[in-house]
Amino acid sequence: MTDNKTLRSLLESVANGDISPDAALNELKHLAYEPVGEFAKIDHHRAFRTGFPEVIWGPGKTPTQIAEIMEVMRRRNPVVMATRIEPAVYAALQPKVRGLQYYESARICAIAPPTIEPRYSGIIAILSAGTADLPVAEEAAVTAELSGFRVQRLWDVGVAGIHRLLNNRHVITSASVLIVVAGMEGALPSVVAGLADCPVIAVPTSMGYGANFGGLAPLLTMLNSCAAGVGVVNIDNGFGAAVLAGQILRTAEKLRLASSDS
Repeated sequence: MTDNKTLRSLLESVANGDISPDAALNELKHLAYEPVGEFAKIDHHRAFRTGFPEVIWGPGKTPTQIAEIMEVMRRRNPVVMATRIEPAVYAALQPKVRGLQYYESARICAIAPPTIEPRYSGIIAILSAGTADLPVAEEAAVTAELSGFRVQRLWDVGVAGIHRLLNNRHVITSASVLIVVAGMEGALPSVVAGLADCPVIAVPTSMGYGANFGGLAPLLTMLNSCAAGVGVVNIDNGFGAAVLAGQILRTAEKLRLASSDS
């Protein structure tokens, strides 16, 4: 991640004579954004502005384009992510990108350290209604983990067998933020929000029968929830749910630090 440490290290290198001012100027030239060929501009300032570095959207890009973008990003970021990467695309990327990891269920490729210690307090608990919702739920889980958050998973606890959820109520009560992923009619987030004392982020999925309308039915159910404290992201957007959950925890951390300093 490009942050104040990167700038300080660069300035100290100039002061110590390790690199020339001209070389430092070349580094700073691409601090805000850096072009990759004629097809991409990497937003290196995004972490400064939002707390999260840019992430590569895989669909619509060729493996060569994704590989080139990842190689540019890895020079400034300890973790580089690409989402919605199908197995065939990963197979093409693997020989091009050194140290590439693949999270098949989440369809995420990443350049990352072997272990990532959580940087923030709190737990993001992720619940899925059914096994068919796992690709979206795992996208949220892996995104959160790679971003430095502690994650707890609870799969296949949909309302058709509500006892499966109630038998795991401790997961709900111990969570700081809940991400609830459901297709079909999308009832699970409303049930969970009726039991939870923390924010609930609802993620509708495109899984369901014909009248599910590709996820529109659960989206409308979640938007019309009578349970308070439910926020809804777009259909199949596990990535967006994880970033929102992370922003909630980061804001709580900032408030805690501000309170301790006052």
